[in-house]
Parts: sequence; C-alpha cells; structure tokens
Amino acid sequence: MKNKTFEEKLAESKAILEKLMDPEVTLEESVKLYEKGLSTIKEAQAMVEEAKLKVAVIEKQQSGVEA
Repeated sequence: MKNKTFEEKLAESKAILEKLMDPEVTLEESVKLYEKGLSTIKEAQAMVEEAKLKVAVIEKQQSGVEA
C-alpha cells in the first residue's frame, strides 16, 4: 500500500469533516470519524514539519555555498 500524499490526506480530512456534519451520522460513527480525522491531520502535520526541515537544510547548504 502506497503512502498517501499531503494533498490526499487533506482531501481525506475534508471528506471526514463533511461526514461529521451529516445529522444522520450516529454518535458511534461520529467518534470513529473524529478519531480517524485527528489521525489523518496529525500525519499531514508531520509531513509539513518534515518538509520544513528539508527546506531548512537546503537553505543552510545554499548559504554555505554562497559564502
């Protein structure tokens, strides 16, 4: 199974939110959706943090080359 991209995780989070707003969703299903949504958002946040670190490394390397 391939890892989902940031954009796929964002779309999944949006879909979960839309389901949570449905008044027909049961309490039990809402709790499961909420849990899945939090997990998906945490995974997306981790991807953003990893990207920030990579950018910082690249910027540091480039500033060393320019000096």
